[in-house]
Amino acid sequence: MIALSLAEIATVVGGQTYDIPDPAVSVTGSVVRDSREVEPGSLFVAFVGERVDGHDYAADVVAKGAVAVLASRPVGVPAIVVDDVQAALGALARHVVERLGATLVALTGSVGKTSSKDLLAQVLQRKAPTVFTPGSLNNEIGLPLTALSATDETRFLVLEMGARGIGHIQYLTGLTPPKIGLVLNVGTAHIGEFGGREQIAVAKGELVESLPADGAAVLNADDPLVRAMASRTKARVLLFGESDDADVRAENVRLTENGQPAFTLHTPSGCSDVTLRLYGEHHVSNALAAAAVAHELGMSVDEIALALSEAGTLSRWRMEVTERPDGVTVVNDAYNANPESMRAALRALVAMGKGRRTWAVLGHMAELGDEGLAEHDAVGRLAVRLNVSKLVAVGGREASWLQLGAYNEGSWGEESVHVSDAQAAIDLLRSELRAGDVVLVKASRSVGLERVATALLDDAAVSSEGQVSGR
Repeated sequence: MIALSLAEIATVVGGQTYDIPDPAVSVTGSVVRDSREVEPGSLFVAFVGERVDGHDYAADVVAKGAVAVLASRPVGVPAIVVDDVQAALGALARHVVERLGATLVALTGSVGKTSSKDLLAQVLQRKAPTVFTPGSLNNEIGLPLTALSATDETRFLVLEMGARGIGHIQYLTGLTPPKIGLVLNVGTAHIGEFGGREQIAVAKGELVESLPADGAAVLNADDPLVRAMASRTKARVLLFGESDDADVRAENVRLTENGQPAFTLHTPSGCSDVTLRLYGEHHVSNALAAAAVAHELGMSVDEIALALSEAGTLSRWRMEVTERPDGVTVVNDAYNANPESMRAALRALVAMGKGRRTWAVLGHMAELGDEGLAEHDAVGRLAVRLNVSKLVAVGGREASWLQLGAYNEGSWGEESVHVSDAQAAIDLLRSELRAGDVVLVKASRSVGLERVATALLDDAAVSSEGQVSGR
């Protein structure tokens, strides 16, 4: 964080100082909520959770070098005490970003936020120092913590914004007002909480409504609900996509033998070829989104194309592709799942597995409400239509819907199976995998299917001959 004295911070957040010998002492390190991340000069933010109360760690973090604790009660060590810790954290973030000389870029969408953010950050880092949301810390706590990690040298601050209801993004943009707003798509993630795609569009569009007149709204031309957001902003509109009228678009889209997308990138300043290191055609849209923002910020088409072609995966469990010594390829996409990302992952699996056996190890997609049965059934059916070799549906009721959809679509019989949990899936794969197979693992985060991918890779690591365990 930019250096601020404890007295300044107390004024910004409207707090009272307790047990602080010298209010002129500055926070020069990071602002953190996890006591394990404390370093000399840190400010520790004490939240009260369902299982853990951050105030209980106050003495420990000060002993580790924290300058003070942002707390809701005195803790016997240097502290700034406020009525609402979350509100105080947000106020501090707003104060810091107003002092930065950085351009704030915010992005949202139903699917692809983290992958697009990671691509954009890697592109912009070629131009100037860039700070960006780590992983998917895109809520009312993660976003201000990210903003507070910026320093005086930061020139671009890239912030992912998530929403589970109307008003959430409006709140986040109030903490960190963006100059550029990027909307990727409107899908069905969290549809059970929103009540429909139109309501999701209302929530996502709060981002473009927050933009200043001299800002830019970067919108997906291929998504009608996103394109329609042009009428909700006073900022200039830049369209990206594969549509002919998109300002930044892709032509000649194709997949390499490994399932990696390649295309010709067109921008208002020219065109250049791109071959991504990521897997699956769905990343073309993510790359175009990043390219559009980079173009808006003054990068040339050749700079953008080179940066995209060299960018990798920064966040865990998102289409992480690992080949074992025995030739089994494990695709760990277990961080989260919704209908759109499930379909994209299945198509990527098929593209990667040409001439090989393909396994789709899938679990339930959360927060679909009344659409749950239909959406799980549809994913199971799609696996059949794409000729996935075997579907392994993991879990309870929703997994049974996946398996039933596959069975009804193609009378798969032994080609689809429903197992109770991750361990059962691991046991099945250990007994049936053979060299050259490609295994996709994907479900909502709560299912914990990353355990399946981890087990398969651990098997290879401990096998002295690189053979599949259990054979």
